[in-house]
Amino acid sequence: MNTKYINETIKYEGHQLSPHWIYKNFNLKGDAITAFCGECEVKLENMVDIEDVINNEPIYSKYMLSFISEQFGITLTEGILRQRLLICTIKELLEKRGFKITRNGDDLFYEGKKLTVSIASKSVTSVLIHTGINIESDGAPVKAAGLKSDLHTDDIKTFACEVMKNYSEEIEDINFAATKVRGVY
Repeated sequence: MNTKYINETIKYEGHQLSPHWIYKNFNLKGDAITAFCGECEVKLENMVDIEDVINNEPIYSKYMLSFISEQFGITLTEGILRQRLLICTIKELLEKRGFKITRNGDDLFYEGKKLTVSIASKSVTSVLIHTGINIESDGAPVKAAGLKSDLHTDDIKTFACEVMKNYSEEIEDINFAATKVRGVY
């Protein structure tokens, strides 16, 4: 899986969760995961999560670390499992840094405050995943925690690259595991 940390500030508005966005903008072909920082504002008209639309819950974060992944040749259910794997990878790395993080589905919490947003969706060609981690918690529409404001993580790029490395290695290991076993009858 290709990985890339994007040094430019990008405002995540939801339209980036589209087929070949990574390839068109960063020339990464095939399965990939990217990370970037910036404001996050997903209005209801750009929401993929229909439950959030019905509940009138747009997403906002003044400053967020966003991961976008595009993966080919898998079903939506497999994509959701991979989304959860990404969430668990983030949780594991934060816990290694000494933080007690709780997970509820595809959401992470620190001291009862929401740390992440995440969604997986299927396009005509691939599965797309967006996972965002608040860097700053103030200004969010819910009780939120942030990597910098609450978990005192200043080197966001190093953290993001470690998440992408561990996640891509896990996906590659899963793919290898599927090829090394003999079928049974």
